[in-house]
Amino acid sequence: MNPKLKEKTLESLSAVLPITGIVLFISIFLVPMELGTFVMFLTGAIMLILGMGFFQLGAEMAMTPIGEGIGVQISKTRQMILIILIGFIMGVIITISEPDLQVLAEQVPSVPNYTLILTVAIGVGIFLALAIVRILLQISLSVILTVLYIALIIISFFVPSDFLAVAFDSGGVTTGPMTVPFIMAMGVGLASVRSDKNAASDSFGLVALSSIGPVLAVLILGCFFKPTEAAYTLTGVANVSTTQDVVKEFFIGLPIYLKEVMISLLPIIAVFIIFQFLCHRYQKRQRKRIFVGFAYTYLGLVLFLCGVNIGFAPVGSFLGEKLSSLSYRWILVPIGALIGYYIVKAEPAIQVLNHQVASVTNGAISVKAMNRCLSIGVSVSVGLSMAKVLTGLPIYWIIIPGYIISLLFSKFVPKIFVGIAFDSGGVASGPMTTTFLLPLSIGACNAVGGNIMTDAFGVVALVALTPLIAVQMMGIVYEYKLKKTEKVSVQEEATQNFEDEILEFKEEFDDDRS
Repeated sequence: MNPKLKEKTLESLSAVLPITGIVLFISIFLVPMELGTFVMFLTGAIMLILGMGFFQLGAEMAMTPIGEGIGVQISKTRQMILIILIGFIMGVIITISEPDLQVLAEQVPSVPNYTLILTVAIGVGIFLALAIVRILLQISLSVILTVLYIALIIISFFVPSDFLAVAFDSGGVTTGPMTVPFIMAMGVGLASVRSDKNAASDSFGLVALSSIGPVLAVLILGCFFKPTEAAYTLTGVANVSTTQDVVKEFFIGLPIYLKEVMISLLPIIAVFIIFQFLCHRYQKRQRKRIFVGFAYTYLGLVLFLCGVNIGFAPVGSFLGEKLSSLSYRWILVPIGALIGYYIVKAEPAIQVLNHQVASVTNGAISVKAMNRCLSIGVSVSVGLSMAKVLTGLPIYWIIIPGYIISLLFSKFVPKIFVGIAFDSGGVASGPMTTTFLLPLSIGACNAVGGNIMTDAFGVVALVALTPLIAVQMMGIVYEYKLKKTEKVSVQEEATQNFEDEILEFKEEFDDDRS
C-alpha cells in the first residue's frame, strides 16, 4: 500500500471513529436503531474513511500544484483586466462543479435551479477576482471583510425571512471539497512571488471572500423571488434485512455519484490541460503525477459522497426526529455539540486547510492546534443550531452578533490569523455538514413542528460562523504567548549580559591585584 495513502487513511480513520462511536452510543442508550440501519451507517463510515484517504492524497498531488501554478502565473501578468477575467472564469467553473450546490438548488422551489446555480457561481467568480486583486494590490483583508459584511447585513433586512437562512447556507455550500484545495493553493501561488513580510498572511483570504459572494448574490436574488415553502423531503432510512440488501443499496446509488463527480472534475481537468498548453509549466513526470492525483480525487469523492449520502444522511434525519420526540428533547443540544466537535475533523477539505496552514506558518500553527480550535468552534455552532430548531430563535439573533464580534477581533489579531479564520469558516461547512448535520436539524425540526426554511436551514451558516471567532481567539492567545516568550528571552539575555559583565569585571580586578 502507498505509504502516503496509508497515512491519509489512518488520519481519516481517527476522524470518523468518534462519530461512529457517538451514533452507536445513542442507538444503544437513547434511540434504538434497527440492526440493518446501523449496518448501513457502518458501511457508509467505511466508504467515508477510504474516500477521505484517497481524496486528501489526490488533492495534494493534483489540485495543489495546479492551483499554485495558476496563482504564480497570474502574479506575473501585468494586465489587471486579464487577471480579473481569469479569476472570474475560474470562480464560475469551480463553483458549478461543486456537487453540494445542486443539492441546495433543489431546496428553493420558487427559484429555477439553473437561475440559483448561475447566481451563486457569478457571486463566487466576482469575489474570487476581487480576492486576487486584493492580494496583488496588498489591500487589508480586514477592511474589505468589514465593508462587505456590513453591506451583507444591511441587504439581509430587505430579504424575506424564509430566504435568509438559505442565502447564508449558500456561502458554506460553495466552498466544498472541489473548491477549497484549488483556491487555497492559488492563494499560496499568488503570494509566493512576493518577498514582503505580509506575503504569508495574504496567501489566505481567497476562500473567505469567495464565501461572501454567493451569500450576497442569493440575498439580492431573494429581493426578486418570494419563496413560500420548503421543498425538502426527509431522506428515509432504507429497509434492509440482509447484507445483500445493504450492498444493493450502495450499488444503486454508486452510478449517480460516478457521474456527478466526473461532471464536477471535467471542468478542472480542462482548465489544467489549457493552462499546460499555454504555459508549459509542468514536466512529463509532474503531468503524470497530476493525472494520477485526479484519479485518486475522483475515486475518493465517489466513495465519500456515496458513503455519506446513502449511509450517513438517512441516519442523521432519523436521529434528529427521534431525539426531538423524547420527553427530554433538550438533550439534542449537547448531543449536537458533541457530534459537531468530531464531525468537523471528517470534512475532507479541513485537513487540506490545516496542512496548508502548518506549511505556510512553518509549523507555528500545528495541524493539531487547528483541529482542536475548529472542533470547539463547530461544537458551539451545532449546539446553537439545535437550540434554534427547538426554540424557533431567528437566525438574525445569532448571525449578526457573531459577525460583529468576528469583525471586531479582526482589528486586533495578527493579519495571518484573520485570513486563516475567515477561510476556515467556509471550509468547515462542507459535505459532512450538508449531508449529516442538515438532515439531523431537519429531522428535529420536523418532529417539533417547526418551519423548515427558517428553523432547520441555517446550520451550515452557523458552522461557517463560529470558526471565525475561535481561530481569531487562538490568534490572540498565540500573540500573547509570543510576546511573553520574547519578553522572557530579552530578560534572560539582559541577565546573561549582566553576569558576563560581572565576570569580566572580576577577572580584571583579579588581574590588577596580581
